[in-house]
Amino acid sequence: MIKNYIDYWQDIKDATMTTINKTKGKYPDSEWKTKLLLSEHSPIRKLKINYRWNKLKSWVSVHFVRHSIGITHFVSTARTDRTGTDRDKLTQDNPVNHEFEANAQAIINISQKRLCLQASKETREAWIEFLDDLKTDEPELYNICVPNCVYRCGCPEVFNCGFFDKLYSETPKEDLIDILKRYEIYKERS
Repeated sequence: MIKNYIDYWQDIKDATMTTINKTKGKYPDSEWKTKLLLSEHSPIRKLKINYRWNKLKSWVSVHFVRHSIGITHFVSTARTDRTGTDRDKLTQDNPVNHEFEANAQAIINISQKRLCLQASKETREAWIEFLDDLKTDEPELYNICVPNCVYRCGCPEVFNCGFFDKLYSETPKEDLIDILKRYEIYKERS
């Protein structure tokens, strides 16, 4: 669940205005937000999302903790002195509460890895759950969260699963070059 949503877009717009030696700009529309997110310029790091999963499998939580740039994790402890549970009896399936605060750039980067079909099914499902919750408050950010193959217009993985080729098998090359069109096709078909 998203916790304490704050709309940072005026601050983000003001930061972009600072970079061009201007002062405060007007609140951005959806098209401007999308362009800025696609450009991945530094002001998008001012957009922060706080999220919490309850009872996430410990091993799935570990997959997310591997992401450390632009994101801070808070995971429930397994310490015996805090839980009263013998730590040696816990398994990797042990449920944990996992909260994080992430900026927009981190969310884009994590999406590239965790939406990939090479990611574990359970980890992908947890990330999709987060993105589905994000869609209400930040639809522009949601719309550009895609797997790495869609982002790069081809699979960079050592073992290609074929998802990109199958998804875009009948798509004209000019539609693949257009980033927004490529992302739109992914959102429609996946």
